Amino acid sequence: MDAGFLKTIRMERYIFGILMALFMVLVAEFIGEKEIIFPEICALTIGAWISEQQPWMVNKRRIFFLMSIAALFGVLIVKYVSIPLIFQVCLCFAFTGFILTLFKTNFIPIISACILPVYLGTKSWIYPVSVSVMALIIIFAQYLMEKFHFRPVNKFTPCEFNIKAQIIKWSKLLLVFGLIALIPFKTHQIYFLAPPLIVMFTEFANPKSKARKKPCYIVGLMTFAAFTGCLLKYILNIILGFPLSICTALACIILFIALNRVKINFPPAGAILLIPVILDKNLLLMFPFEVFAGAVILGYTAIFLFKDSSSNVQ
Repeated sequence: MDAGFLKTIRMERYIFGILMALFMVLVAEFIGEKEIIFPEICALTIGAWISEQQPWMVNKRRIFFLMSIAALFGVLIVKYVSIPLIFQVCLCFAFTGFILTLFKTNFIPIISACILPVYLGTKSWIYPVSVSVMALIIIFAQYLMEKFHFRPVNKFTPCEFNIKAQIIKWSKLLLVFGLIALIPFKTHQIYFLAPPLIVMFTEFANPKSKARKKPCYIVGLMTFAAFTGCLLKYILNIILGFPLSICTALACIILFIALNRVKINFPPAGAILLIPVILDKNLLLMFPFEVFAGAVILGYTAIFLFKDSSSNVQ
């Protein structure tokens, strides 16, 4: 394949990603169900469609099952487990670590899928159904892109985890996260630890992660995505009255241009971009600053504390 053709098909994958986010928000606006909006969908399109090499060691069946079970577990926690919010989040975090190890994969976007309904207090079954449907769309479109050579075929190799090392790693992750979360949860400033930031924290805990080699770029990218999402929602939706779907599409365009320029396809940036879509307008002003602070604290804490690569695959 020549460079011109590769550039063309990459542009088409960007367009598909924009259309996916646009479709999701359009449907949510049309039927009036906020629970349909799943910010992690933008992260999935970046990893499963846009990236030349999928960043996760996972096959299509696992994508569907793990996203579905994680979303369902989060809603079940909200509905039936009446404990303080910080313990609900830690329970979700521990559960995702367990099923990631059980299914021998590093498909960490499920962390956000599990924790988001807890943050939002979502009790509606619409959320897990929506996540399952969108996961199906993602994997079906990925199949078509691979079949018609719009992207390389994703070859799945299960992670060869050392179970003992994984238990130690996830216990350490849970303990460190719980300690960091004490002040934000006590002061009700939970978006210092927005779900995509928790995904970033887990990614940075892998010493072989390519992302943690450029922490300043990643922190900047996460902050830029949060600022873009908040600014467009505030100006276009709140002030000018444009539909949220227009804000979403434009935000995706801006982020994808940025990703293409810096040559870093970091999926959590896509999820943090769409978090403002579901936030109350009173939270928009502080959200980018919270993301910056959270990204710095979580990112550099993970880099400092997780230096042993013996329990990691990548």
